[in-house]
Amino acid sequence: MKKSNIALIIFAALIGIIIFLGIIGFLYYKANYNNMMNRKVTVEQQWSNVENVYQRRADLIPNLVNTVKGYADFEKETLTRVIEARARATSVNIDANNLDANTFSQFQQAQDGLSSALSRLMVVVERYPDLKANQNFLELQAQLEGTENRIAVERMRYNDAVGNYNRYIKMFPRNIIFKFPELPFFEAQEGTEVAPAVEF
Repeated sequence: MKKSNIALIIFAALIGIIIFLGIIGFLYYKANYNNMMNRKVTVEQQWSNVENVYQRRADLIPNLVNTVKGYADFEKETLTRVIEARARATSVNIDANNLDANTFSQFQQAQDGLSSALSRLMVVVERYPDLKANQNFLELQAQLEGTENRIAVERMRYNDAVGNYNRYIKMFPRNIIFKFPELPFFEAQEGTEVAPAVEF
């Protein structure tokens, strides 16, 4: 066999190996990229679900405030705090494609502020037996409690989706090949790790 034929066979084999490795590399890259995008879209979809339940809560508050306003001696300062907290909570909007730690923290603080204001409102309501017996108030209170439960569920599902995504993007060699940003988690409000003191 001539040297030129051997060189040609070796060259063809090398080209074949290079093409094969290129195809394998492309398929690996494509599968991992698509998988990361799928996980990111799942996080974005779950974020939309979180925003939906927060919006439901914000939509219930004007009716709740109007019902409570009907009681002339009800503390106006408490209602003002709820109205202001709602305004702050609805003014912080986050694009699901740009979930970063800073804007996410602002969103969570605003929502936690609204939760605190609503909790104070419900404590004050205890002093008004007529209001507690009002059918509209009872219905709104039940809807608000149901919404708070939905918020907790959707936040948990969001955190699950973020955990799944963050773990996936940190795996080697994906963390070197792809530069997908880590996404933030919902965290418990400060002070919730301490059990409240109950006095009788």
